[in-house]
Amino acid sequence: MVATPNNPKPLNGLKVLDFCWVVAGPMVTKYLGEYGATVVRVESTKRPETLRRAAPFKGSSESINTSGYFANYNTDKYGITIDMRHPRAKDLILRAVEWADLVTENFTPGTMERWGLGYEELRAVNPKIIMFSTSMLGRGGPMESQPGFGPVLSSLAGLTHITGWPDRDPVNPYGAYTDFIVPRFAVAAIVSGLDYRQRNGKGLHLDMSQLEASIHFSAPFVLDCVVNDREQGRQGNRDPGAAPHGVYPCLGDDRWIAIACTSDQQWQSLQNHIAPTGDGWPFEKRFATLMGRKAEEDELDSLMGQWTPVWDARKLMETLQVSGVPAGMVNDTSDLFQDPQLIHRQHFQYLDHPEIGVYATERSELTLSLTPGNIERPAPLMGQHTEEVLIGFWGLSTEEYQSLKEDGALD
Repeated sequence: MVATPNNPKPLNGLKVLDFCWVVAGPMVTKYLGEYGATVVRVESTKRPETLRRAAPFKGSSESINTSGYFANYNTDKYGITIDMRHPRAKDLILRAVEWADLVTENFTPGTMERWGLGYEELRAVNPKIIMFSTSMLGRGGPMESQPGFGPVLSSLAGLTHITGWPDRDPVNPYGAYTDFIVPRFAVAAIVSGLDYRQRNGKGLHLDMSQLEASIHFSAPFVLDCVVNDREQGRQGNRDPGAAPHGVYPCLGDDRWIAIACTSDQQWQSLQNHIAPTGDGWPFEKRFATLMGRKAEEDELDSLMGQWTPVWDARKLMETLQVSGVPAGMVNDTSDLFQDPQLIHRQHFQYLDHPEIGVYATERSELTLSLTPGNIERPAPLMGQHTEEVLIGFWGLSTEEYQSLKEDGALD
């Protein structure tokens, strides 16, 4: 259904004062904006947010407004600049808290408090305010002030220990892996907080540990250690319940396919594709059962790697999937934009940015039939909406705005 005045986005009317930066936080507030919230993002020209300086940039223009990374995670937000170290910043933000329903931040614990903007100060101004804080390790405890980014957190969560090949050093999962885990938990927590306030008329402080959210994805390894006193290590592409289970080369330059047989029935279907005549190595007795294939997995992977290179990756994927064999081509970025499923679901939406031009951003993976989301505006330029927000949203007079600007509070 298309959203109408009688069928609005689910978060219409929600007002968010957003201090989040880098990835984990901005991903959270991007969801909120897509589903109708008014998100005001606070930045400062004196300390530009990390993602504004992160590649890729539009062409050769590495400016503070042309990062594609930043543009993807900050759609549907109003961008303002405030120098949070300025003596007038605190009173201005407290005035904004009277307007807001939700304040979000992902600084090291203690940062908001040093500005005089901790939860207690916010609640004194607006008793119904919800504050969402997420940090690497959560608030309290001996390591709460530990700084770092996703690769550090992936290591602390144990993910790096199990990523890589048995005979090689550990490697981190892609990028700031934990930053892409946390937002899904965070949005659910925020919506729960909003439901609590609607039912009870009270605000609350949500404190999310990114470490604890990320450990969830190591649950089988944690349980194996606790129950069986067994410490699992790096296994490359291997899986204890599947064989073959790997990534194999295909026709062309750096083209690959992932194949995973978790049952003998799937293996039998794969046998018939490898050797349609019903004979040859796939039908050797040693490969007949999962246990047998696991015992000969090095040889099995080698033989699979000799069979797949004559196939186009997409054609092989489609052929195997039709017969019930789990398979997926290894997409590169250009493949994603040609993927028929992503095209059907309109996962990528194109926006026109003042400096980047037309660019693609990711839509939410959720399709809500009664209250669908939609991205309406590109990421803001640095400070693009400062005057509009302070006067139009927060009710400052023109004179007050000019005074703050001339005093250097809006840098």
